[in-house]
Amino acid sequence: MSIQDLARRGGKTGAAAPGDKRPEAVELSAARLRLAVARLSRRLRPTAAAGALTTSEVDVLLAAERRGPVRLSDLASFAGLNPTMLSRLVPKLEAAGLILRLPDPADRRVCRVEATGEGRRLLEAVRSERNDALSRRLLELGPKQRAAVVAALPVLEELAERLQAPEGGTADGPFR
Repeated sequence: MSIQDLARRGGKTGAAAPGDKRPEAVELSAARLRLAVARLSRRLRPTAAAGALTTSEVDVLLAAERRGPVRLSDLASFAGLNPTMLSRLVPKLEAAGLILRLPDPADRRVCRVEATGEGRRLLEAVRSERNDALSRRLLELGPKQRAAVVAALPVLEELAERLQAPEGGTADGPFR
């Protein structure tokens, strides 16, 4: 049975014990962590607050809010989109009054975008809705499970920073 098969089954068979440094145990733990984080993220993404916006549009708005005013080429990178896709999303967000295009003072050929006040308010509502949904589910866990989640947070935050940074570098990612 492959590590991916074990991860899909939740690692029930041959699960790695804490502190197990065998390569297959580390791979299994990495696969399980990646799957758990991806499932959490996917299940928190849809919100009523976002209305008709797609998850990609919300991601672009989020990157524009956190990094703006930002060049479109950098925005594409921060949001994890190709420039063609971004060129379709920016006009929609601009027409909705959620982002604003600004000329670049140093280069007239370049355009920058930033979230408008309305865009920031929408993102705050999205964040609040996601936080509320997760808080309700955390309260359903037992005290020991909640404590384990809280204890894991600093390590998960550090891991996220390390993944954002180039090997041996420092993190300066889009969603800090």
